[in-house]
Amino acid sequence: MDDLFVIKIGGNVIDNPESLQLFLAQFAAIRGHKILVHGGGKIATQVGEKLGVASQYINGRRITDSETIDIVTMVYGGLVNKKVVAGLQALGCNAIGLTGADANIIPATKRPLKTINGETVDFGWVGDIDTTKLNADNVQLLLEAGLTPVFAPLTHDSAGHILNTNADTIASTLAVSLSSFYKVRLIYCFEKKGVLEDVNDDGSVIRNINKTRYQQLLDEKRLFEGILPKIDNAFAAIDAGVKEVLIGHADDLLKNTTEATEGTLITADEK
Repeated sequence: MDDLFVIKIGGNVIDNPESLQLFLAQFAAIRGHKILVHGGGKIATQVGEKLGVASQYINGRRITDSETIDIVTMVYGGLVNKKVVAGLQALGCNAIGLTGADANIIPATKRPLKTINGETVDFGWVGDIDTTKLNADNVQLLLEAGLTPVFAPLTHDSAGHILNTNADTIASTLAVSLSSFYKVRLIYCFEKKGVLEDVNDDGSVIRNINKTRYQQLLDEKRLFEGILPKIDNAFAAIDAGVKEVLIGHADDLLKNTTEATEGTLITADEK
């Protein structure tokens, strides 16, 4: 099997032109098959404010009403996605900008009502993905044609509606679905050097974690609670067929595609 890197970059890099340019230069330099999934950043909120549409959040999650879905579609699938694609083209990377609606790659389901703190919450046009329904064959066709897919955090419900969908989830879903075709390393880029023993010390990166090591770290209470969902998602992807998951800083992307990683490499226990 050929290698494939599925790389997710957050909105904090999207919002910073210098950081974005540095990241894109490293991404373009990666050889072989690769996919980029990007977050939305603050631009949708800024555009919404100019249009008189206030952003609403519950527990840090955006409520995507009918006005908001139009804004995030324009911003995420249009402005942000096409700027990233144009930036990659300037660096010699033949990128193609996509949403989950394109080629029916990522059909999703509108999130049902949720009860949070005793209150019923309607997240609106937010999508939840069933990995088994993702059309990985169409992504493989693009990769084998020498194209680099760049996904905005949008899917569709197969009934004509765009859905706002978590970029981490899209990246994980793509990685899982494509693991039958490739040896996949899923890379989450964020603002820390990796999983830290001391959240205030970037020099305390834990280089390798398997399930046994993870349980030891949990038992010893040596991990910051905020990183636990990322690690849990990483092991869920590995259990579903992904070879490796890397959590690291966006500035270290190129190193984190090699064996000499700067971040935290998460793998299954050796058999």
